Amino acid sequence: MSPARSRRVRRPAERSSRPARRRSIWRASVGALVAGVLALSGAAPAQADTVRDLEYWLNDYGFTQAWTTSRGDGVTVAIIDTGVNGDVAELQGVVIGGTDVSGIGSPDGQTPVGEEEEHGTMVASLLAGRGTGEGNGVIGVAPDADLLTASVAFGLETGAEKTNDEQIAEAVVWAVDNGADVINMSLTRNTPDWPESWDDAFLYAFENDVVVVAAAGNRGSGTTQVGAPATIPGVLAVAGVDRDQNASFDASSQGITIAVAAPSEDLVGVLPDGSHVVWSGTSAAAPLVSGLVALVRAEYPELDAANVINRVIRTADPKGEEVPGPLYGYGIIDPVAALTAEVEAVEQNPLGSLEEWIRVHRRADVPDEEGSGSTDDQEIVPIADPPPPRADSAKTLLPTPWTLSYITVPLSLVAGFGTLAALLGIGATRHIRRSTRSDA
Repeated sequence: MSPARSRRVRRPAERSSRPARRRSIWRASVGALVAGVLALSGAAPAQADTVRDLEYWLNDYGFTQAWTTSRGDGVTVAIIDTGVNGDVAELQGVVIGGTDVSGIGSPDGQTPVGEEEEHGTMVASLLAGRGTGEGNGVIGVAPDADLLTASVAFGLETGAEKTNDEQIAEAVVWAVDNGADVINMSLTRNTPDWPESWDDAFLYAFENDVVVVAAAGNRGSGTTQVGAPATIPGVLAVAGVDRDQNASFDASSQGITIAVAAPSEDLVGVLPDGSHVVWSGTSAAAPLVSGLVALVRAEYPELDAANVINRVIRTADPKGEEVPGPLYGYGIIDPVAALTAEVEAVEQNPLGSLEEWIRVHRRADVPDEEGSGSTDDQEIVPIADPPPPRADSAKTLLPTPWTLSYITVPLSLVAGFGTLAALLGIGATRHIRRSTRSDA
């Protein structure tokens, strides 16, 4: 399995009165979900105009308005990832419990592990960051929610007897047993199927009224199909959109199991050393949806998981598309509507039943067909982030074969002939004037 890979992006402008050391963070891909990461500042708290103002989704999607109704108080979200460092300024007092299922981390799950070790802290900050003061630092979409962390060593040989698949199953069960109301999984197995050990673990979560949110993956980093756990019936699978709220070409994958879409480009998060990064990918979109789920659960504590999910998907903006669709699922999240709209109650999870899927697709005592991959252990990774697209300014200023053929060369010819004609006209006019004067 793998985390979502991150991508390098532009450096935002920095106040000249607060110079800060910057460094680039770039890790090799370990799967299909993390994007390249670029540090914005050192450990010192950043001014609002360098961090908080970058959080465009807070206002553009109505999260700040939604906070007048709910901020996620009393809801616990478990982050199954590379570990969450609860000592960074934005997350102090946020992480209330943790574990390590990798065998190489610390018992509290707060020591980052794996090849993409900064991934879990970045995810956590987007979900429940508290900021570093009035208007400073990263604030999550559910700033009053509590976090649990379960650290998994994505992409590393731990030397432990537990496989990646077994680590995930153990982490899910631990999260449920330790009071999680929501589980965020910004990771993928890179295959649509999953091992039978996950059947029991995810059923356990659903039977205990836990909402599971999973990232869809990113096409730009090679995830051409949505992979488990985002393919598991009942899981709230998250796709990504760009700043214009259109399906992200690189920072999202598409598929029939998508439930909703959320921002997945140019998101700012916190690294384990306390510095800040801008990154892209559905690994970042998933915690925004998990945070929205926390807001709904806090506002409607009487609702079960099925109706919480139903409220999130039924209030999403379908963008005129038939729903559910492979780009946006039921639509782009609308936090204000999710908290205030009237939504008809349901009796079952609208995203399907894992129990029914097991009944139909699992056959007791019959070995899997060769190559099915359903029981073979897969590398589990944070979702890999896509490569950075070329800036719009570069697209418009640099010539392309099309502009050379149809714009630049023709315009040059026209300009050349125009200049020649103008010169000939000027010469003819002068000649006529001289002739007229001599005849007089």
